[in-house]
Amino acid sequence: MKIVVLGAGAWGTALAVNAASQSGAAHRVSLWARDPVQAQGLQTKRENVRYLPGIVLPSALSVGPGGAAELRGLVAGADLLVIATPMAALRALLSELKSCTVPVAWLCKGFEAASHESPGLLAHEVQAQVAPGLLAGVLSGPSFALEVARAQPTALVAASGSASVREVLVRAFHSQTLRVYANDDIVGVEVGGAVKNVLAIATGLCDGLNLGLNARAALITRGLAEMTRLGVALGARAETLMGLGGLGDLVLTATGDLSRNRQVGLALARGQTLQQALAALGHVAEGVHCARTVLLRASSVGVEMPITQAVVNLLDGKTQPSQAVALLMGRQAAGE
Repeated sequence: MKIVVLGAGAWGTALAVNAASQSGAAHRVSLWARDPVQAQGLQTKRENVRYLPGIVLPSALSVGPGGAAELRGLVAGADLLVIATPMAALRALLSELKSCTVPVAWLCKGFEAASHESPGLLAHEVQAQVAPGLLAGVLSGPSFALEVARAQPTALVAASGSASVREVLVRAFHSQTLRVYANDDIVGVEVGGAVKNVLAIATGLCDGLNLGLNARAALITRGLAEMTRLGVALGARAETLMGLGGLGDLVLTATGDLSRNRQVGLALARGQTLQQALAALGHVAEGVHCARTVLLRASSVGVEMPITQAVVNLLDGKTQPSQAVALLMGRQAAGE
């Protein structure tokens, strides 16, 4: 199978490395970077120095020439295209691929930023607007890029309304170290992947303030309830949010120190500004970008999300870390 990964950040690089390293799979894997300078660096150094340092690119992984002009030639003859860009770049890349006849899957997690024209869309909603004819889906779940690149045991979920897309994703990436489960509930998987980033900021804040393990457990559990309410309101099945794309991804991102969003919360608890936290991170933290949109979509369907509201207030500078916690704890008693 010819697999082309579009986007050479940490996660795209890690998945390409993993697929190219599978013994006996006979995949031909190519990695493409929009920046020609980055592509050249990947080719010559055989390492993604900026996003995944220390991981050597296997000889079976080819690095395509960078730049938009080379994109059409690279994807010709591909059996599967995997978009590994941040959410903000998804719309433009889907527009470039709208005439493709092979399955396309994305890795990005979040909501597109809201605008006057759009309330802030999930990835499959963006695809329905700009490339409705694509056979498309998402590959998601609890996965740190570094561990996937090191072939440490990981489980993911391939979600799509198309059985053929789910089957191709399983065939492409399922291996002895990477289990891929199929699911037809793309809404649930995408809501889980988006909201868990916001909740990870809250959990990082909780841990950074040394509020204790009781507080962390309460925050994750009530955050899962928020995530599930929103998912169901948008058309997801509740059980999907109890699986890898929801609970699994939430636990990993909220508690693992490789999580960028968790690191933002920890930094804010130390008294850093949001700008300082993001500058030190050096990577995209999707929870920062989509927190307000999560709240807007929740409001549009009548779903209350107090933890998400607290995170938005904190990111907007309306409350201090200790105030955010006090406001959550001071809410009226309610039934579970």
